[in-house]
Amino acid sequence: MSKINNPTISVNSGLRPSYIHVNLDRITDNFHAIRAKVGDTDVMPIIKANAYGHGIEVIGKHMEKLGAKNLGVAFVEEAILLREAGIRIPILVLGGILGGQIPLYLHHDLTLTASSIEKLEQIDKTAEEMGVIAKVHLKIDTGMERIGMHYYSAESLLEASLKCKHLIVEGIFSHFANADVSDLSHARLQLERFNEVLSFYEKRSLPYPIRHIANSAAVLQLPESYFDMVRPGIMLFGVYPSNEVKKTIEIKPALTWKSRVVFFKVVKPGHPVSYGSEWQSDKMVRVVTVPVGFGDGYFRSMTGKAEVLINGKRYPVVGRICMDQFMVNIDWDSAYNGDEVVLVGGDEECICVEDLADWAGTTPYEILTNINTRVPRAYK
Repeated sequence: MSKINNPTISVNSGLRPSYIHVNLDRITDNFHAIRAKVGDTDVMPIIKANAYGHGIEVIGKHMEKLGAKNLGVAFVEEAILLREAGIRIPILVLGGILGGQIPLYLHHDLTLTASSIEKLEQIDKTAEEMGVIAKVHLKIDTGMERIGMHYYSAESLLEASLKCKHLIVEGIFSHFANADVSDLSHARLQLERFNEVLSFYEKRSLPYPIRHIANSAAVLQLPESYFDMVRPGIMLFGVYPSNEVKKTIEIKPALTWKSRVVFFKVVKPGHPVSYGSEWQSDKMVRVVTVPVGFGDGYFRSMTGKAEVLINGKRYPVVGRICMDQFMVNIDWDSAYNGDEVVLVGGDEECICVEDLADWAGTTPYEILTNINTRVPRAYK
């Protein structure tokens, strides 16, 4: 655990007993496994939302070191953070933009997403005013209905891009809405629509920009969608995008979440635990308190379902999960102040991110990206 992402909160400082441990070796292995699967296709690591909770600056630097040719994020603020961390490789900002943000992109040498003719012309005009050449990727909506030019109107966007003098159309892309399910009919329909749009270049004998549409799920299930570049996100960190996807690449989770027992008590029968008095024992039990709560991203909705590991054994979280603490029923076993509590991870017995997602009624994406930044990250 050589690096902590917050110098004021160290795992070994005696301050916060709760922390995330990120295994960079596993991320390396996952990255190489993806590369082996996609062959000559470039891999753009997507490290938005604090690198899915793993720490965007450290992960960005690690990906650059591994030889990634570019990175993808959601917002300009994330990209600027990476630039300020010293990362120099191209960074594509995948999200929608406002006109007033364009100078920020150009000042920091960031690649923009142009999702309409209006946005494209704004980028071109701003680049002219600043005396630079902007780099853009054109966004085509093939069935997500989020941002991007509809596939059936996309020719006008591509025609407009040919008239711009102060930007380079470096890429063109779309995004799957349903590549993470067993029925891939809609994903294949989107792929067909994307290919129809791309025929614009072939008909005019123009070279293709960088073509990309494959997210983590498509990397696993749709090799015909690889094109020139793929955009893996959550799978880089060893988590599959859903329970339905075919696990065609072996990946291993990189994140472990641990804390420690901070209080031990004996609770009598009929004495409820936590807010709302929803849980009580019918016998004398030992209950320990763990200094983690929904303020850290340990979802309150897991109340009555969550489990943790103490000394390698599973125990139930009891009573409502509080903002900063929760309680665990260890029955009549022993645990002491300072004993390690595993929230995610483990060796022979393991609690997975997918377990937390099931308990919370959500997805692994939401679990990972909601781990608060007040939980320090340590890196192997």
